[in-house]
Amino acid sequence: MKDNRSYYDDFSRHYDDARGHGYHALLDDLEAECVREWLPGSRVLEVGCGTGLLLERVRRFAQGAIGMDLSRGMLARARARGLPVCRASAVALPYREGSFDLVYSFKVLPHVDALDRALAEAARVLTPGGIALLEFYNPASLRGLWKKLRWWNQRVGSASHDREVFTAFHTPDEARARARAAGLEVVGGYGIFVVTPHPFAHRVPLAGAMLGAVERALARGPFARWAGFYIVACRKPGGGR
Repeated sequence: MKDNRSYYDDFSRHYDDARGHGYHALLDDLEAECVREWLPGSRVLEVGCGTGLLLERVRRFAQGAIGMDLSRGMLARARARGLPVCRASAVALPYREGSFDLVYSFKVLPHVDALDRALAEAARVLTPGGIALLEFYNPASLRGLWKKLRWWNQRVGSASHDREVFTAFHTPDEARARARAAGLEVVGGYGIFVVTPHPFAHRVPLAGAMLGAVERALARGPFARWAGFYIVACRKPGGGR
């Protein structure tokens, strides 16, 4: 199994390919909308910012947002976008306690072996009353079943493969329990289903808009717990909230 740093350094060479439109852009838009909905203040940290596609969106409504990542390759592309980022690990954030009003991490925590340490770090750097948005891969979903059955064979770079990096799946109940164990209060949930049957569907007139509308309708309802990507919204106790 390839270590996370090498995997994402390799992935960075092709990560942005086709991600500026269609299916992948929709996922980034949905996650940015989630951040905006829960935003309690301007000090925002993205844990695992990658090439900065999501951070760039978030900074449109939260100018104080910054990012960090483990991969030099990913960070080089984020810096090329003019984004404020630094190199660090999710399990050892280089920030003081209470530095941020909101911390979010999407498509990163499932690849962190020391998950409890990463969650504790996210909680530590939050101000009392601050919000954490923590995304997990849900095994109780069609996407989870598909991944488990290995119906996939997609390369992500010149030498890397999806199966070469540590990946964990957590049900919504398990995700909430892990967040509570880190000292956070669970205050909500948000689901991204990925109802798009194939990225090509977004090239069909009106289909992309319809798929986006379906995603948004499902994200906050009772079916969210069956989404492929499940986001736990948490609050750090204190702060008079």
